[in-house]
Amino acid sequence: MTRLSNYVMLTLAILLVSAACITMARSSGADGGNASFERSTRISMMANLHTTEIPSDRIEKEIEEKTGVQLDIQWVPDGSYDEKVFAALATGTLPQVLYLKNAASLSYFRDEIRSGLFWEIGPYLDGYPNLKRLKPEVLRNTAIDGKLYSLYQERALARSGIIYRKDWADRLGLPAPETLDDLYDMLKGFTYDDPDNNGIDDTIGLTDRNDLIYGAFKTISSYFGTPNHWGWYNDSLQPEFVFPQYMETMRFFKKLHSEGLVNEDFPITSKTDQQELFITGKAGVYIGAMGDVLSLQSRLLANDPEAVLDVQNRVRGPEGFGIWASQGYGTVILFPKSAIATEEELKNVLSFYDALMSPELANLMYWGIEGTHYTVQDGKAVAVDAFELREKDVKPYQALMAGSFSTIPGMLEPVNTNKVKDKAERLIYDNESFLIYDPTAPLESPLYNEIGVRLNERMRDATYQFMLGMIDEKGFEAEIDRWLEEGGSQIIEEYDASYRSTMEPYLHEKYR
Repeated sequence: MTRLSNYVMLTLAILLVSAACITMARSSGADGGNASFERSTRISMMANLHTTEIPSDRIEKEIEEKTGVQLDIQWVPDGSYDEKVFAALATGTLPQVLYLKNAASLSYFRDEIRSGLFWEIGPYLDGYPNLKRLKPEVLRNTAIDGKLYSLYQERALARSGIIYRKDWADRLGLPAPETLDDLYDMLKGFTYDDPDNNGIDDTIGLTDRNDLIYGAFKTISSYFGTPNHWGWYNDSLQPEFVFPQYMETMRFFKKLHSEGLVNEDFPITSKTDQQELFITGKAGVYIGAMGDVLSLQSRLLANDPEAVLDVQNRVRGPEGFGIWASQGYGTVILFPKSAIATEEELKNVLSFYDALMSPELANLMYWGIEGTHYTVQDGKAVAVDAFELREKDVKPYQALMAGSFSTIPGMLEPVNTNKVKDKAERLIYDNESFLIYDPTAPLESPLYNEIGVRLNERMRDATYQFMLGMIDEKGFEAEIDRWLEEGGSQIIEEYDASYRSTMEPYLHEKYR
């Protein structure tokens, strides 16, 4: 049995014993609409509810009126969403449209997708003017054996960058870091040159935490040119830690640690404690999601009203600019064959989603009704200052969208009255100019699914041990050999085989 099958059986047992799966369903209809739909069209869907109660039907009625589609939406609370999905799968009661809970959920459905339970939609997308704007690099990440079965909800491909104390930098005459040497100089100055001008040796350059991905390590590793999780070497996929750029990154962090430019206990520091060092003025650089600048600034100003923050994303390394890319989606949308019997029905559902990717409907679902939920200022949207109204009417429908800002021309962007937050959002999209993709995102390695986490934890520990000076390069290479011997070599072979068996347009040479 597959992992998902086991989970389904367990879920059904729980449901039978406790009857704990709670769903909230509502269907409503409206006449009129788009000529591309028949008035009798009805589409059922299961959607994840992230708010405390089901939304009002104001947005739903607007969508129905504009598309001529009658919607039957099952709103399922986030806490019980997976159980409901697995139960519907096991009992053959899936709706026509299935939203998975999150990006990670797709891996649990690989075997079910391969078995033919869901429609392959890749061959149809070019026939829809809006759907065909979905990004090939993101579609590639959702592919199963090189074939597309899903639409996706967009997430920024790369949010990482540098947040730093501009007031400290200005005081020391330091520019925004444009190279790794500039970054090192800033961290050293923030540690030893009294950037807060209090005459006390009480600051450090970088605050980091026990996370090699969402902390500072992976972002700086990108600046050195390290592949994203996996990369190509001699026509074979290899894990990132075998590349010389990964070693250079570890040497950089070892230097920071030995010189006291980073919090000494960063391998065991939580995100909360990492941010505490920054907002209390103990550290001057935070590397991670640039969007964090808004909350960090608010909390920092409460402690130091004179503090000024800035953000930077373009740091040139030995190989130019680079930043690691996420998979680019928050979740995916699948189309069960048990609920969509014919190709004509599938095309009708895809036409509905093509309509949802029009600027008019995208703005309706994301912002709500103009004049009620938002206003337009200089071509951008300003949400009304009525949190409960937006939570009740609008927020749940954002979870039904396909694509988003970068794939829907004419979708209103928000007005950011905070200048540094606005800059951070612009730099997040600028990151897309020099992304480093993970070539294994759509690939399959059964052994990696089984033991990959355990093997990677060992290499994670070895990475920290090197940076702390507990092992040297020979010691790290010995850990790589151990990784290979205990299953890594087979994982490499399985990823290579998966790649070579899925050489489709979604796995184009450009991603190598």
